[in-house]
Amino acid sequence: MKVALLNPRWRFEGSIYFGCRSPHLPLELGIAQHMLREAGHATLLIDAHMFELGPSDIAAEIRAFAPDMAVITTAPTYLFWRCAPPELRVPQELAASLRDLVPIMVAVGPHGSTTPRAALRKLGVDIVVMGECETTLLRIANGEYRDLAGVCYRENGQIRVNGGPQAATFTDQPALSWPDEMVRRHRHHHHRFEAEPVGPGAEVEASRGCPYNCTFCAKENFRNAYRKRPVDAVLQEVTGLQE
Repeated sequence: MKVALLNPRWRFEGSIYFGCRSPHLPLELGIAQHMLREAGHATLLIDAHMFELGPSDIAAEIRAFAPDMAVITTAPTYLFWRCAPPELRVPQELAASLRDLVPIMVAVGPHGSTTPRAALRKLGVDIVVMGECETTLLRIANGEYRDLAGVCYRENGQIRVNGGPQAATFTDQPALSWPDEMVRRHRHHHHRFEAEPVGPGAEVEASRGCPYNCTFCAKENFRNAYRKRPVDAVLQEVTGLQE
């Protein structure tokens, strides 16, 4: 299967989003791309936020790639799923603009993880993934979704919800590799306050989930169980970014 993985070009006018608005690496899409490629699927990752791509630019890339399935995330990066933009305006517009170009549209993110039926209706997609999405996306690409836990979809005019949010293993995640130009454009150093950056930055997911229960954080449906990656894998990923 040919799968397009899409991070929209985010806009925040009129939004009460209090997270960071600078471009960050779309970690969930990068991990999903690695898993899909390892399984033999062709992929195209488009980070419209990092590359400042408009709807016509994205549509042109989609026409050229001709995917069987497109995946749209409803938060700028997995790092901020717990405090995502509350509105769905941006992913909704992207899904609508590509509706006639892609046979299967899938949404991933915190909105569908918490309110899957509402997200499915508002986004106009075919499938919503609940919870951590990487393993579930691979199984959808393999054609398993109708009996798969952690998905919401339409069937015979009805919206069907299979189980609840799922968690990926995560601890077996190998080192990710990002395109050089994506790293070059990553000028923001998140939560660095003591000095202005003099070179590119990047995010590396060394652990996932959280052992705490802060009242202001929405994590239960997609970022709950605390897990850590092996140090060697993290160091390999960091070394690649440094190089």
